[in-house]
Amino acid sequence: MGAIEDAIERADREGFTREPPKTLKGRIGYLIRQLGSAKAVAREIGVTADSVNRYRRGARKHPRSDVATKIDDAVRARRQPEVRKRRRRQAAATGGITVETRARFGYTAPVGTTDDGRFRRLTVHLPPPDYAQRLFEARDAGASDQEMRGIIADGFKDVYFQDGGLRAMGLSDVAINDIDYLDLDY
Repeated sequence: MGAIEDAIERADREGFTREPPKTLKGRIGYLIRQLGSAKAVAREIGVTADSVNRYRRGARKHPRSDVATKIDDAVRARRQPEVRKRRRRQAAATGGITVETRARFGYTAPVGTTDDGRFRRLTVHLPPPDYAQRLFEARDAGASDQEMRGIIADGFKDVYFQDGGLRAMGLSDVAINDIDYLDLDY
């Protein structure tokens, strides 16, 4: 996963209204209810159905670290999908997204001005909801991290660098490179 994909996943997790089950037994029980059988859970997390049943009964309490990670990921991926969808719809319809990042921004500028990229730490709310809509649609379509960076870079160009058309009108392309960190909120 890329930086943008990770940021979207973190923003989704922050939107939980109820935390997922904390115990191994509770998580396995939740996955069995979601997937329908111990066999389906076993395929999902890469163990045998007998191991899943041992986790469910409490006979085995400490899975290998890679299995524990797969269990956690499977639970979080299925937890409260309607809450996630509602938050994304709201961001794409009215709210927009807030992007906090420290990255190197480069841009194409007119002759006589500097276009040297430099690190900036920015927190920018992209209120036009079409940026959120484009970002979510690109993610759902399987877009690369570079394509999603381009969508956020367009938003930064319009909102931050050009201030909604009030300045830097000669600025044509903005690129986000060398992302130190990136966080989204919607």
